[in-house]
Amino acid sequence: MATNVKNGKTPWNKKQYQEFAKTKEPARPVLRNCLRAFLVGGFICLIGQGLMELFIHGFGFTKETAGNPTVAVLIIISVLLTSFGVYDKIAQWAGAGTAVPVTGFANSVCSAALEHKSEGFVLGVGGNMFKLAGSVIVFGVVAAFFVGIVHWIFGWGVG
Repeated sequence: MATNVKNGKTPWNKKQYQEFAKTKEPARPVLRNCLRAFLVGGFICLIGQGLMELFIHGFGFTKETAGNPTVAVLIIISVLLTSFGVYDKIAQWAGAGTAVPVTGFANSVCSAALEHKSEGFVLGVGGNMFKLAGSVIVFGVVAAFFVGIVHWIFGWGVG
C-alpha cells in the first residue's frame, strides 16, 4: 500500500482496504467445488468398498477382518500416486474430496517425506515426515483417551 510522503499516512484505513480487496476477489465457485469434492471423495470410498468386497468374497475374509487389508491397500495406492505426482493433481482438481482420512493422511506423510529426502533418511525423511500429520496423530490419541475415559466412567463395554 502506498504511503503519502507529506504526512506519512496511508490513503486507506484497514477496514477500507479490506472492503476494497473484497471487491477485487474473484467469485468462488462453491457449488462446483462441492460437486468435485463429492465425486472424488465418493470415488475413493467406492474403491475402498470394492477392495473390502474383494477381500470378503475373493479371499474369504469376514466383514470384521477385511477392514485392515482394505486400509493397507488404500494407503499403498495413495503413497504410490503421491510418489508419481498424480495425487497432487487430483487434489488440485477435487480439493477437499481427496482429504478422505486414510488416503489424505497417507498423502500428507508421503509428500512431507519426499520433500525432505534430500536431507537424508534420518534428519530429512524421519525428522520431517510427520510435521503435517503429527497434529492429526496427537489429536487422535487425545480424543481416543477421552473417549476411553467416558466409556470407563459409564461402563460402556465393547460387545
